[in-house]
Amino acid sequence: MATPELEFDSLAGLEERIQKAVALVQRLRQEKDAALKEIADLKADAEGYHQELDALRAERKQVRARIEKLLGHIDQLGA
Repeated sequence: MATPELEFDSLAGLEERIQKAVALVQRLRQEKDAALKEIADLKADAEGYHQELDALRAERKQVRARIEKLLGHIDQLGA
């Protein structure tokens, strides 16, 4: 049969390991929440960049059309 002091030491060691495990789980949950927030922020940024890219492509298309029209007018002057 184990002595009361040995049982207390075992119980204290177990209690310490459980407290460390609880602290680790809490820290990991906080890190997970932070990572999920960062992912959501990055997705929002990416969506904004996609919209900006679409707008720039549309603007480039309009500029190209205007330049082609101007070049057509210049060609008419030379003829």
